[in-house]
Amino acid sequence: MADTPDKPNREQAEAAVRTLLAWAGEDPQREGLLDTPKRVVTAYGDWFSGYTDDPREYLARTFEEVAGYDEMIVLRDIEFESHCEHHMAPIIGKAHVGYLPNGKVVGISKLARVVETYARRFQVQEKMTAQIAQSIQDVLQPLGVGVVVEGAHECMTTRGVHKRGVSMITSKMLGMFRDDARTRAEFLRFIDVGPGR
Repeated sequence: MADTPDKPNREQAEAAVRTLLAWAGEDPQREGLLDTPKRVVTAYGDWFSGYTDDPREYLARTFEEVAGYDEMIVLRDIEFESHCEHHMAPIIGKAHVGYLPNGKVVGISKLARVVETYARRFQVQEKMTAQIAQSIQDVLQPLGVGVVVEGAHECMTTRGVHKRGVSMITSKMLGMFRDDARTRAEFLRFIDVGPGR
C-alpha cells in the first residue's frame, strides 16, 4: 500500500503491531516475534488492497456483440475474504451476482473483481452487498441487478457469543430484480442459496 502524507508509514504501522503484542502480554523482541510486525503489515497490504482499486473501473469495458442476448446473467459462488470493521475479524463467504443486461455485458471475471475489491476493505456485510449492486447498476445500467452475500463472521464465532456454524445472508435487489417477483424468483433459483444445495 502506498504511503500518503496523511497516512502512517510502514515503520509506524510496524511499531503499532509491536505495541499490540506488548499489550497482549508478549515480548515483541522474542525471536519468534521479531519479524511479526513486518509480516502483519505486509498481510494488511494484501487484505486491504481494495482501498487502492476502483471497482467501477473493472466494469467500464463492456461488449455489445452478444447476438441479441437479453436474458439474466448470473455468477454464483464468488468466494471472498473480508474483515469486519467493528472488530477487524475475518468475514469468509460467497457472493452471488446477477444482472439483466440492457444491450451490453461485461466479462464475468470483472464481476468477481468488483466483489473482491469491496471485500478487501473493512466492511459491514450489508454495506458490501449494497456497494456491489450499486456499482454494477451505475456503470452497466442494466434492467436490474441482484446480489446475495453469505458470510461467516469470525467476530461472532471466535469472540463474544462464540456461535459456530452460523452464516449471515444479505441481499440487494435493484430494478426488475426488486420490482418483478418472477425475475427475483428466477435469480434466487439460479443461485440456490442455503445449506444442502
